[in-house]
Amino acid sequence: MSTSDARIRSQDWDEVSHVVADAYFPHTLTPRTRFPAGDVFLRNTGTGPVRIAHLGWGADVAVQSDHPGAYGVNIPMTGRLDSVVGGTEVSSAPGTATVCPPDVTTRIPHWTSSCEIIGVRFDHEYLEREMHRILGRPGRPLPHQVDLATSAGATWLRFVESLADQMDGPRCLLHNDLVASQLLSAVTTAFVLAAVPDDAEGAAATRPRIVKRVIDALHENPARAWTAGEMAEKAGVSVRRLQEGFRQYVGRSPTEYLTDIRMVRARDELLDAPPGDTVAAVALRWGFAHSGRFAAAYRTRFGTSPSAALRSS
Repeated sequence: MSTSDARIRSQDWDEVSHVVADAYFPHTLTPRTRFPAGDVFLRNTGTGPVRIAHLGWGADVAVQSDHPGAYGVNIPMTGRLDSVVGGTEVSSAPGTATVCPPDVTTRIPHWTSSCEIIGVRFDHEYLEREMHRILGRPGRPLPHQVDLATSAGATWLRFVESLADQMDGPRCLLHNDLVASQLLSAVTTAFVLAAVPDDAEGAAATRPRIVKRVIDALHENPARAWTAGEMAEKAGVSVRRLQEGFRQYVGRSPTEYLTDIRMVRARDELLDAPPGDTVAAVALRWGFAHSGRFAAAYRTRFGTSPSAALRSS
């Protein structure tokens, strides 16, 4: 059996189920068709505390999993995904994601042939540890559904989609262990910020409003020539207090956080640049005035050069 071209080359449903279980989660699969398998689509990152899988069964099936030892976050890219998570019905369509807790039974009674998902698997202990680092305290239970239409949700979705699109390419950044570790850590941070809302009840216990206010502003306008004083003014505190808040609750300085946003936006633009665009022009649009430093930082961040990304667009 082969998984070349992202298609599982088998007509045996049991064999297909074993391949998907190794890539994402063990499960019980019940085909809702009399036809054999043959159009199952799967790409995945392999092993590690964070895995990404792009999956479509190509037929109507039912799936049940206890998600042993890990959270599963299922993002429908097409169609709708109706799940029963520990007895709670959750219906997700593009723009939302279903969160399946570890060691809790999730049933998907009818996964339709039109529904493809990007699934993100977070090992339980790893995610809990990261939530404590990011939020400054042990994380509260995650919601069964995450809204990806929010600023934080959309940022996380773009990040995951970008990685999923290049998983099986020869230039895939996830083939480099060091780069993969950094990228998947960033995916985890972005997920936590999207999944744990700063509502009136939880704001004091998660991220202070001063940090959230600046994060929202940076995401809304990352190309602006922000200064430390302007960020602090946006938060209504001193520069030192803002720096301390970011270090405690985000794990990075405001400037480092802004640079990361800009780098991801610049990379997205390079990969979809129109004819005639240049690395220097893209870098300048995202606040990188020195193209040489930008190129060096880009290579460190993504394991390839910005000119290579531009050529692949």
